[in-house]
Amino acid sequence: MPATTPPPIIWSIAGHDSSGGAGLSADQRAADALGVHLCPVVAAITAQNSQGVQAVFPVDASTLEAQLAALALDLPPRAIKTGLLGTVAAIKAVARWVDHLRAATPPGVDPHRQLALVIDPVLGASAGGAAFADPQVLSAYRKLLIPRATVITPNRVEAARLLAWPQASHDIDQALVPEMARQLQAIGARGVVITGGDAPSTLKAAAAPMAQAVDWLQTPHAAGWLTAPRIDTRHTHGTGCTFASGVAAALALGHVEADAVVLAKMLTHHALSQGHGAGQGAGPVMAGPGFAQGPRHAGAPLPWLGLDEQLPWALQGTRFAPFHAPPEGLYGIVDSAERIKDGVSSGLRLLQLRRKTKDAELAKQLATSLDTCASAQASLFVNDHWREALALNAGADAPLGIHLGQEDLLSLSPPDQALLRQHSARLQLGLSSHSLWELARAAGCGASLIACGPVLPTTTKEMPWQAQGHDNLRWWVAHSPVPVVAIGGLLSPDDVREAANCGPAAVCVVRGLGSTLSQTQAALPAFQNAVLSGRAGLQDGPVPLPHPVL
Repeated sequence: MPATTPPPIIWSIAGHDSSGGAGLSADQRAADALGVHLCPVVAAITAQNSQGVQAVFPVDASTLEAQLAALALDLPPRAIKTGLLGTVAAIKAVARWVDHLRAATPPGVDPHRQLALVIDPVLGASAGGAAFADPQVLSAYRKLLIPRATVITPNRVEAARLLAWPQASHDIDQALVPEMARQLQAIGARGVVITGGDAPSTLKAAAAPMAQAVDWLQTPHAAGWLTAPRIDTRHTHGTGCTFASGVAAALALGHVEADAVVLAKMLTHHALSQGHGAGQGAGPVMAGPGFAQGPRHAGAPLPWLGLDEQLPWALQGTRFAPFHAPPEGLYGIVDSAERIKDGVSSGLRLLQLRRKTKDAELAKQLATSLDTCASAQASLFVNDHWREALALNAGADAPLGIHLGQEDLLSLSPPDQALLRQHSARLQLGLSSHSLWELARAAGCGASLIACGPVLPTTTKEMPWQAQGHDNLRWWVAHSPVPVVAIGGLLSPDDVREAANCGPAAVCVVRGLGSTLSQTQAALPAFQNAVLSGRAGLQDGPVPLPHPVL
C-alpha cells in the first residue's frame, strides 16, 4: 500500500481486558499486523487476569452511543468487529449503526462491501469466571446481529448456544459442525466460521503426523474444513479476538470472506506461536506483521482447505506424484496433438493439451499426444479429459499429468474422487488457483503443482478474477507447499522474464507460441532466454500481503 494512501478503518466494539490479553488489546495487535487503523470502542470493562474474569461492567447505552456517533463524524469504517457486548442495549446500538452506515451504499454495490460486520460472539471467557451472556442477550444476537453479519466466528460451544442446541460442549461431534454453520446461515449470516482450535483434534496420527486445528468454513465462495498444524502452547489468551479481528481487517482491505478467513487463520497461527507468559494462567497471543511473509521467513504456513465435507486429502495420506519442472522452465499450452508435436520438435519439454471439446477425435488426440511426449521424454498434462487419458496411459512407466480447474474439481462425483486418489501415485495433479482459498484447497488436495493466474490481464477466457500481478505471484511461490507455475496474460518475452523473476517453477505460454511450427521455433529462444534472465535476478526475501483478487 502506498505511504500516501490512508489505511482502511475498522471499529472494534468490544470489551477492555485489564490483563491486556484479549478484547480490545488483542484486536489492536491484529489490526496493526494487517496494516489497518483500528478504532477501539469500549462496550464493557472487565476485571480479569490471566486466570479468569472476576467481573464484567457493561458501559451504559449513552456512553456507547456517544463513542459511535463521534467516530461516524470523522472515521467511518470499512468494517465493524464486535466482541464482548454484554447487554441487549449494546446489541441494538450495533444493529442501528450497521443499518445507518449501510444506508449509504451506492446503487448496485453490495452492502457488505460498503460495510462488513464481523461478529465474535463472546459469550464467556475460556479461562472461566463471570458469565457474559444471558438468554435475552442470546436472543438479541439471533434477531439483530446474525442476520446482519458478513462473517460470524463462534467456536463450537458458542455456535451451539446461539442455535439453542442442547450439546453446548467442546466435544460436539465434528460431523455436526457443518450443519451448525448452515443453520447459522439460515438465520441470516452471510459467512460462518466455526473455529475448532479449542476442540479436540479428531485426526489420526497416521494421516496427520501433527495435530490439527480444524475450523469449518462456510461462505458464498467456499465451504470446507480449514486446517493448520496446532501450536503446542498454553498461551492462548485472545485467540478468538485475534482471529475475528483478522477477518475484519482483511475484509476492510478488500478481500472476500473466504480469502479473509485464510489470512485470519494464518495470523492466528502465527500469534499463537509468538505468545508469551504473563501471570500465572494462559498468556496472550501476539499478532505481528510478519505472519504472512512466508514460512522461510518465520511466517505462518498456508492452511489447507478440504473438499466437500472431507478433511483435506493430504491429511488423509493422499499425495499425487511429485512434479519436477524442466530446466528451461517453460510450459507450453496448446490445443491439439499436432501442436504438441510442434512444441516437442521446437524443444519444449513441458506441455499441456487443452482441448475443451469431447468429440470423436479426442481418443486419437490423446493417444498421439501421449506417444509424442513419451518418445521425447517430455512431460504432458491433459486438461479436463483425465479419465480417458488415465485409461490410455494404464501401462506407462512415467506419471501421467492431468490438470483441473477448481470448478472441475468441485464437480467430481464421489466415485471420480475415489478413482483419482486411487491412482495418485502414478498421477501428477495440476490445479488452477485464482484466490487464497483456491490455493489452500489445491494444497489440501495434495496437488503436484499449483497454477497461479491470471498473472496479467488476459482475454483467453472470461473470468471474474483480477490480475494477480507479480506481488501475488511471489506470495503464491512463498506459501505453496508444491511448485507453482505462472499463467495468464504472458504474451511477450518481457512478460515471461518478469514472471520468472518471481520464482515459479515454470512460466506458461499460450498465444505467444503462435499457431504453426515455424512460429513456435522462432518464438521459443526469446522465451527461454527470458526465463534465464528472470531467474538470474531472483531474490528470496519476505513477501508483502497479497492484494484482493475479486
